[in-house]
Amino acid sequence: MYTPKYFRNEDEHAVKEFIRQNGFGILISAANGNLLATHIPLELSADGTKLSGHISKGNAQGKDLLKAMEVLVIFSGPHTYISSSWYDHANVPTWNYIAVHVYGTIRLIEGEELFHSLEQLMNNYERHSADPVTVEKLTPAYMQQAMKGVTGFEINITKIEATHKLSQNRDRKNYANIIHELDQRGDHDSAAIADAMRANQSSLFKD
Repeated sequence: MYTPKYFRNEDEHAVKEFIRQNGFGILISAANGNLLATHIPLELSADGTKLSGHISKGNAQGKDLLKAMEVLVIFSGPHTYISSSWYDHANVPTWNYIAVHVYGTIRLIEGEELFHSLEQLMNNYERHSADPVTVEKLTPAYMQQAMKGVTGFEINITKIEATHKLSQNRDRKNYANIIHELDQRGDHDSAAIADAMRANQSSLFKD
């Protein structure tokens, strides 16, 4: 991922927390000269070294996963258009965004490993439900049938590239005006980028 130095996020803890908060990623693999991609939820391990997930057995990508020398997972966060009319000088418009690319090697998982992967994923996303569904509430026969319909995998992470393009190349005056203009829009992504810029402000401008 092309990222100028001042847009790189090298805070390992923050990057891994971003993955956990934005776990619906795009799994990309290549085999036999073909590129394949699937949008799926993925779970980052407690130590931050692995991703786990599953895809439908009917998905052609699953049949080629073991042929892939390397896989890429893209996690996207908020993004929004930045108008150059917000600057006090002539310039071109741009786009602010937060994204993480994760590279790794993949292996398939079955049996108890797959069961625990499904359990962790379900528990993670059900924890805010009023009446959470857990694997304990499902019959063993149902779980076994469900497991037969998916291809489970684990990705050993070899590299992470993180971009938080938040107008770090602007001076204090223009940076503050971008935040002000984003606040006026009222949409979710503009508000999220404005909040991220506010959180990053103290590291850019030292009094």
